[in-house]
Formats: sequence, C-alpha cells, structure tokens
Amino acid sequence: MKIDAVRTHLLEHRLETAFESASMRFDRRQHLLVEVICDDGTVGWGECLGPARANRAVVETYASWLVGMDPLETEKIWAVLYNALRDQGQRGLTVTALSGIDVAVWDIKGKHFGVPVSTLLGGRFRDSVRAYATGAFKRDGVDRVTDNADEAARHADAGFHAMKIKIGFGHDEDMAVIRAVREAIGPDMRLMIDGNHGYDTVEAIRLGRAAVEFDIDWFEEPVTPEHLAAYREIRAKQPIPVAGGETWHSRWGMREPVETRAVDILQPDLCGCGGFTEMKRIADLAALHNIRVVPHVWGTAVQIAASLQFMAVMVPSPVRVNPVEPILEFDRTDNPFRQAVVTQSIEHEGGVVTIPNGPGLGIEINRDALRDFVSKEV
Repeated sequence: MKIDAVRTHLLEHRLETAFESASMRFDRRQHLLVEVICDDGTVGWGECLGPARANRAVVETYASWLVGMDPLETEKIWAVLYNALRDQGQRGLTVTALSGIDVAVWDIKGKHFGVPVSTLLGGRFRDSVRAYATGAFKRDGVDRVTDNADEAARHADAGFHAMKIKIGFGHDEDMAVIRAVREAIGPDMRLMIDGNHGYDTVEAIRLGRAAVEFDIDWFEEPVTPEHLAAYREIRAKQPIPVAGGETWHSRWGMREPVETRAVDILQPDLCGCGGFTEMKRIADLAALHNIRVVPHVWGTAVQIAASLQFMAVMVPSPVRVNPVEPILEFDRTDNPFRQAVVTQSIEHEGGVVTIPNGPGLGIEINRDALRDFVSKEV
C-alpha cells in the first residue's frame, strides 16, 4: 500500500453575527480538512489548526514528498516531512500542516488494521469523557455581560460540568462578565477564563488576583505565547493556575515552558502540535514534569474525533482519590459544518461525549457536506 494522492478541502461559512476574542475576529468559519488517498482505495482524514488557506499551501507542498510513501510508516513520514521544511520553520504553519497529514495517515493505519487509533496508540483507559463548553465570546451588537451570562446558563442547563469564557477586553469589563457568569451557573460548575493573550503581565496579575474569588479553574493564555518569562511571573504572582500551549508547536516548542514550569496546565492541540505522532511525545514530556495536559480543540468533527482517540489513551493521574481525568474542549460557537462533515455527529449527552469505536478515527465523511461548504474563493 502506497500513498497515491493528497487532497485538501477548504471549508467556509460566513456568519450572520461576527464574534471575537481578545486576539482574533471571526466573521466566517474556515477549516482545512486533509484527505490522503492510497493506491488500494483506503482514505484517511485529518485537519489542520489555524489559517486554512495558508495551511493548504503547506500541505500541498508536503504532498510531493508524501506521495509514494507507505502510510503505515507514520514515524518515518513525520520525520521526512518535518526535515523537508525544518530550515523554513520548526514551528507554525510547517507543523500545523504536518499535523493534518499525520492525523490522516494514522486514520489510514487504523482502517488498515481494523482498529481505532486509540488501540494503535496503546489502548484505551476510557470510552467516554466529560466535555466543557467553550464559548462566551464578544458578539457584535449585543451586551456582552448579559449575553455571556445567558449563554452560560444554557450550558449549565444542558448538563456541562464546566465552561470557558473569553476575557482580555479590559479589567472592569472582564470582571463584570466573570461575576455575571458565575452567578448564572452557580457555585458548583467549573469555570475557566481564556485571555487569548490579550493582557500584558501587570494587567494579567491584577485580573488573576481579582478573579480568584469566583473559583476559577485556570487562567488560559494571559499573555502572548512568546513571553515565557511573563508566564512564569504571572504564575508566581497571582493564585489561579496558568494554562497555555495551543500555539506552542512540537516537542521543541513545548520543552522550555514545561521544563521551566511556565504553566500549570499544558494545552497542546493535536491538529496543530504535530498530530498523533508528536502529541504522544508531548504528553510524555508533560508527565515527566508532573504537568497536567488538557488538549486544546477547535475544529470540525474530524478534529473532535481525533482528539477523542488521543484522550482515550491518556494515562489517568496516579492520585488515589478522585484521579484527574482528561476533559474535552467542546466548541459551542456558530459553525454549521462542524458536525455536518461526518455522517454521524459527535455530540454530548448531559455533558459527556462517547469516544468513537470504529477503525481509524471512527468516523465517516459526508462528501455532500464537503461540496456544500467548500470555499468558493480561490
């Protein structure tokens, strides 16, 4: 079996109501799926985190090396592709594009052997995970405090045990949102805050000290990801656990923040950090330094399925009483093709998501949806 072709599917939908984080505005949803096709007809699917058009260009560049390779040789494929462009970038698009390819070849590998990727990675510890709702962005034309509180109440009513809200718009406004959301969900539901690197060090410390009274599980990406010394200072000078890592790519990108304990919680994204091949190395690195891993997830059902396969094999914490279990980030923002791209959607039941058990990623792609949502722009 050899790889015969690589195709990309750039999906796009323009939103009726735009929303924004502290670092990015969304007036449309764009995601890139990667299809790897073998000469025997086996097909694997992956997804790339980040700018879809830029990822597409790099994936198509990688294709010249990928075609003709054995898809079962996942470690070799990763090394060949990484080395091919390492002089142009050991981080960023070279790794996010490689991630989508790596996920796709692991999907092929699972289909070839007739088992889920989680079996190939070593075996499952669990068949379902609790999910936390990600949302509460700043939406155009609405009062943010009321809007976020109303959304939070809906997540609580739906059975989610936790949720994450967006901050980074200024101390007073953010504190008003945090207070309103906590009142809406009550004292028992877990609450996380995500700065999307919208603060500087001084502001982040001030915010963390003020927000701690609302029982915040973690303070995510308080400052820009390049400033690791600032992460360490924020971790030392305010009481909320610090999280980050969705924009640190590969084991090399994770090494310094892990070894210097810049974060309490590491958040690698499977479709951005290097795929299954690299995610396993990153998780092992974090375990070596006793740092918790909570994967970042932002994409379609392809990425959700891939992330679930990895979460199935994450080793439980060694704590004897109430061991720490992984939780799934579950995007609740507007994206009509998130679940449409698969024939059977991956949804939650009372805040719990079942891990697909079919071969590979455990999903089937709905090609009609791909045609419906493919970008009309070149």
